[in-house]
Amino acid sequence: MDPAQQAEDFEAERPRLVGLATRILGDHAEAEDVVQQAWLRLHGTDTDIKSLPAWLTTVTTRLCLDRLKSRAPVQHSDIEPGQVTPDIADDVVLADTVGVALQAVIDRLTPGERVAFVLHDSFGFDFATIAAILDTTPAAARKLASRARGKVRGQGAERADWAVVDAFMAAAREGDFDSLLRLLAPDATITADAAAVASGTPERVDGQREIAEFFNGSAHAALAVLVDERPGAAWFHRGEARVLFDFDVVDGVVQGITFRAEPEVLERVHRREDTRRSS
Repeated sequence: MDPAQQAEDFEAERPRLVGLATRILGDHAEAEDVVQQAWLRLHGTDTDIKSLPAWLTTVTTRLCLDRLKSRAPVQHSDIEPGQVTPDIADDVVLADTVGVALQAVIDRLTPGERVAFVLHDSFGFDFATIAAILDTTPAAARKLASRARGKVRGQGAERADWAVVDAFMAAAREGDFDSLLRLLAPDATITADAAAVASGTPERVDGQREIAEFFNGSAHAALAVLVDERPGAAWFHRGEARVLFDFDVVDGVVQGITFRAEPEVLERVHRREDTRRSS
């Protein structure tokens, strides 16, 4: 292939490859580095490439797999895809099924589980393709994805609630409006008890965008807390919790937030330092 055409074709694939690598690695900068390494592989290969998207997807995913196994810079060479399924990139659509809040759970999957889960559940890859990338059988690839899905939906459910709350509060403090929108259900609501309203909170806010606007760039004085073993946040003044933000998390998004300031509720509020609960 003409070098100029090869470079042009690669640049057309780069956004998709970066999206894929970011999903798998959970780190955009590292994903860009991996994709650049994929370009070096392409630039240096003499292989007759029948489908460039398929070839690049395989190389990028295998580089990601090496990163997951070592979490260290991958040394040059070794990854040269042999047989790849024809045009595995044709029908791939970047789905948002993994979501910001579940990253904490995904981080705890094994490298094989993580790759199989992300490729299948987020990008719609078939198991034959995943098996070719992981150098295993389709049945084994299916089992890896199933095991990962069980961890995410089962033992990961509680941890995901923690991640949702913490991701929401981080986005509020950082003024990350887009993340706030992604973390809120379309029909989300804010309500408040009488004591919270008396202390200055709104009595009610309805709607995803309205709540995102309310929290955007705010909540700097709110700290991570537990109330009755549920994750939440609270506004503190002089070392004491004054208003609890009590979250209702459903299916990985915030369905509702209740501002609570009744003394008997605040007595049950405890600070928590670890905002990414260990397994």
